[in-house]
Amino acid sequence: MAKKSKEKKNANGSVIRVRNLVAKYGDVTVLDNVTFDVPRNEIYVILGASGCGKTTLLKHLTGLIPATNGAIEISGQNITGMDEEQLAGMQRNIGIAFQNSGLFNSMTVGDNVALPLREYGNMEPQLVNAVVRLKLSLVGLANAEYKLPAELSGGMRKRAGLARAIALDPPIVFFDEPSAGLDPIMASGLDELILNLKHLLGITLIIVTHELDSIRKIADRILMLDQGRVIFTGTVREAEQSDQDRVRQFFERRPDEHITQRNI
Repeated sequence: MAKKSKEKKNANGSVIRVRNLVAKYGDVTVLDNVTFDVPRNEIYVILGASGCGKTTLLKHLTGLIPATNGAIEISGQNITGMDEEQLAGMQRNIGIAFQNSGLFNSMTVGDNVALPLREYGNMEPQLVNAVVRLKLSLVGLANAEYKLPAELSGGMRKRAGLARAIALDPPIVFFDEPSAGLDPIMASGLDELILNLKHLLGITLIIVTHELDSIRKIADRILMLDQGRVIFTGTVREAEQSDQDRVRQFFERRPDEHITQRNI
């Protein structure tokens, strides 16, 4: 009985549940029976070597690509069974910050952040402007409202993309490779921002990255993929002490033997 109660409690505390997810591109299996839970109000990092299926998994979780098989539950709703209208409704309740920021270059930063508010928020224009200023202030871009994306640094564009992702106060935010292309100082500042937003807004963040410094700093829990399969879930500390060589290899930054031998 105790075991069943614990399992029920864990299930209720999960904002995302994935069961036996399979993804294929043609005859190539990219995700193979992927199963995991994302606890509420945590920073959950999806990691692994290049080409392991991280970004493909993120696109499935956000409903951008339909699953071949399996189930994905977001806040208790199985999105794999949704029609186009239902899926669009679900997507309004999540935020997505893309790797390249996804900002429209012809629009000001403020208008980029205002886009989801004007599209889905049913707000008066004055209120939209106030919310835009608040979201930009939260990400440290209070003075960037009237700038174009081209006038911002790479790190500032990432922050602006994050401001747009949280515009509608979603309970879940997905962030693809937040540190990609940033220098260590900018990357560290973005890590601090992510931690602050988690505590300030009480949101769940699912982050795809392979940057070890960021993983160690921000992750409450991690999922590691290898060739489309889940090979580890747990904390960073548990990963570093894992008896699975592939997991230890990642955290110890050890190259594959065949690559080392090829370069000798």
